Amino acid sequence: MPPDHAGAGSAGEADEVFVALADPTRRRLLDVLAARGEASATSLAVDLPVSRQAVVKHLAVLDRAGLVRGARRGRELRYTVRPDRLDATARWLAGLAAEWDARLAAIKRLAEADQPPHRS
Repeated sequence: MPPDHAGAGSAGEADEVFVALADPTRRRLLDVLAARGEASATSLAVDLPVSRQAVVKHLAVLDRAGLVRGARRGRELRYTVRPDRLDATARWLAGLAAEWDARLAAIKRLAEADQPPHRS
């Protein structure tokens, strides 16, 4: 497992985000919510091919992953997107990619060092 990268989130946090984003309905829900800025489960269900109860369950998964936040507004629970967790996951992935790039560059250097020079 790769190490944490300077406040970018841990592999476990990234796992939660990936699980939440694995479902196409949840990705669509995030898109709709990001476009609206804030919405209730009832109003979100209008734009999705699932019931309000299904939207509530999907929002709970997104909330546990830190991708949305629900706040009570009167009798309604209104949700907003939390981009900080997506940003942290992107930074974690960039750090992981940099580590792999460094490893592959080291392997390439070792492989090339063991090659005899080409003769013309």
